[in-house]
Amino acid sequence: MAEANTDLARNKLGVGSIVFLVLAAVAPVTVLIVVLPLAAALGNGGGLPISILLVAAALLLFAVGYAQITKTMTNAGGFYAIAVKGLGKTAGLITGIIATIGYNAFVAGALGTIGFFAGMVVAPELFGIELDWFWTGLVLFLIVFLLARSGIHVSAIVLGVALVLEILLVFAFGFAVLFTTGFDAAIFTPGVITGGSLWIGLLLAATAFIGFEATALFGEEAKDPRRTIPRATYTAIIVIGLMHAFAAWAMVSAIGLAQTQDVALEHLDAGDLTLMLIGEYLGPFGVIIALILVVVSLFAAQLAFHNSAGRYLFSLGRARVLPHWLAKTNSKGSPERALFVNLAFAIIIAAIFRFTFPDQPSILTLVPVGLGFATLAIMIVQAIAALSVVAYFRKQRDSRWWATFIAPGLGFLALATFSVMAIIHFPTVAGSEEPYVVVLPWILVAAVIGGILFGAYLKSRRPQVYSALSDDLENFDAELAEATAEKRRQRPEGER
Repeated sequence: MAEANTDLARNKLGVGSIVFLVLAAVAPVTVLIVVLPLAAALGNGGGLPISILLVAAALLLFAVGYAQITKTMTNAGGFYAIAVKGLGKTAGLITGIIATIGYNAFVAGALGTIGFFAGMVVAPELFGIELDWFWTGLVLFLIVFLLARSGIHVSAIVLGVALVLEILLVFAFGFAVLFTTGFDAAIFTPGVITGGSLWIGLLLAATAFIGFEATALFGEEAKDPRRTIPRATYTAIIVIGLMHAFAAWAMVSAIGLAQTQDVALEHLDAGDLTLMLIGEYLGPFGVIIALILVVVSLFAAQLAFHNSAGRYLFSLGRARVLPHWLAKTNSKGSPERALFVNLAFAIIIAAIFRFTFPDQPSILTLVPVGLGFATLAIMIVQAIAALSVVAYFRKQRDSRWWATFIAPGLGFLALATFSVMAIIHFPTVAGSEEPYVVVLPWILVAAVIGGILFGAYLKSRRPQVYSALSDDLENFDAELAEATAEKRRQRPEGER
């Protein structure tokens, strides 16, 4: 066996591969079947497609500034490396802790979700047998782990195939509605957009974009990352926004604009609104395909988030914030030890819920905890990253006001609003009002306090680790940054 090292595989991912990794995390079919009906019911009903486009526009504003900062840094630490550069080492440390907790929680929740749909929905439908969600999810997660440890390029190939299948179903449903019923252009009227609860609609639409931020994690494994990562980010946000908006428009048009919210509310408890519509427009065989692709979608999302969680653990280990043992990669350049820790964490958390609530499905116990809490954590990380971009370029006194202040500043305001809304309406985001779910946001408060105290400890007792945070959490190329700035200064005023 080759000796382990601390280097991730280099030059493995182009724009397309990173977009696949991100879109798979977004899980288009799962959004179509689970998220969009929820957003239509509790949000602004027929105005949902516009809510999705508004969220995409807000994220693109953030991406403008993000594209500029990635030209001067390449990292495997995700958004918390940007927080180090913009807001300081302690803020970066807090961001890293929140992100790591969030991504690890997401993988645990995903184990419960895929176990539920594969074992208690798809298996009875296709084979007439019901499988225990925990053991089903465990087997599938072990396959995910083996794929992840085989290298990021293997994950990208698997996710690419899964994503193509998902997109085919989304567009098959959408075009079936378009050619049969037609799309209702009245969704663009102000009364429809602001109907129901616009803010809840925007919040739930924002949850359908969770995963786009993972582009930041693959900088060290990307080809020409200073171009690849920004392009992948723009592409991911645009594709996610247009695809979700198209699917939502089809759903609203199929139901009827005026009836969308009422019908969605009627089907909320059963969770079968989209499957009913797929059956109507694609037939019973389409429903079977949709159920199978839900499992495929969740498998792909789990693989994508497993890779992301592993890279956060790897980066914190390399920075010696967590045990340095995590910062070892295998012969394929995969952070195998970090992936194994994430695997063990998810299995332990899932087992606790399985044996604490033996008679309840995971969709009512583990899933609200894992996915709901992770969604909130990742939203907060996105908001911190947006603020960090603004702060970094203000410290540099950058003259490009639109690209480095106005656009990312507006993006920060939108992301901060989504984060505050998610805290206020956390039971809606999590899908549960159980006391052990409602108190979860306090974990993030504890993470902030713990990060501040840990930062102070490192600064006073382990100054070499604290001072190295900015070197290790981000691979900042000062010479390149200066060369880029010099080229910008040499351009004519109108081209800067």
